[in-house]
Amino acid sequence: MQNAQIKMGRVADAPSDNWVYRLLPRRLWPYAQLARWDRPIGWQLLMWPCWWSTLLAANVVAQSAPTDVLQIAWFLALFAAGAIAMRGAGCTYNDLVDHKIDMQVARTLSRPLPSGRVSRKQAKVFMVLQAIAGLIVLLQFNLFAVVLGICSLAIVAIYPFAKRFTDWPQFFLGLAFSWGALMGWAATFGALSAAAVALYVGSVLWTIGYDTIYAHQDKEDDELIGVRSTARLFGAHTRKWLSGIYALAMACIVLSCWLADTPWPVYVGLALAGAMLARQIAIVDIDDGEQCLALFKSNARVGWIIFASLCAGLLVHF
Repeated sequence: MQNAQIKMGRVADAPSDNWVYRLLPRRLWPYAQLARWDRPIGWQLLMWPCWWSTLLAANVVAQSAPTDVLQIAWFLALFAAGAIAMRGAGCTYNDLVDHKIDMQVARTLSRPLPSGRVSRKQAKVFMVLQAIAGLIVLLQFNLFAVVLGICSLAIVAIYPFAKRFTDWPQFFLGLAFSWGALMGWAATFGALSAAAVALYVGSVLWTIGYDTIYAHQDKEDDELIGVRSTARLFGAHTRKWLSGIYALAMACIVLSCWLADTPWPVYVGLALAGAMLARQIAIVDIDDGEQCLALFKSNARVGWIIFASLCAGLLVHF
């Protein structure tokens, strides 16, 4: 099966009907796979904290000034572009670091580097090009936000190695993937506040939860090759851990909205998002890889719900 996928130029854990395979020339497929363009859930999950933070800040501004819809839309567009570019650069970097590990895991063996469809030099050049695109996006913001964004690179650099020295690599992923919860606020105000920090902590916890579910797909291979994860750490107690992690995540997000004095529609949406996370906990089967992947992807809808609730809060001020 793996050999067949490699010959067809596909990877094991991406949908075969993705636009990448319908629209791009075949010679570009390996680069799209390095950037995970065929798996948009990653950049979406990276984008949501950015968008939440932007709308949270907009709710605060709207309490004392007319809402600048064009600025909000511009920030959202920048953060979407930045999420795609930096998620791609980060994934390419991760694949370079994990090249040998990926050759030993069934789900990742068909990726471009372990399958030999791109060289390490080609991957490095592609990573730099994506990072430059991300830098161009970052430079559109104020100086405080630019410096804050650059600071995140230290965490991004550490993350691929975390699975080698801690059972909590998902925590380091959360630190990196949730940085946008600070960026939207910083782009608006040129500073941080308790509301932004609370949103960041909540986003980190949310990331730990959904990536623990995701990591259960690889736990057997990870155990064989000595890769550590919260999926292996929590084991049969995963549901209990998820209950606590997701509950704390939602509590922090609610706290951030309270600190920002958002109106009541926001909390209706947050209640629905919390119910969606509770459903994940109730039905998760940690031994069913396909279900774990589906539940992981369902967090894109959680992101939409929280974003929509913040939009609804903003509409109250019109």
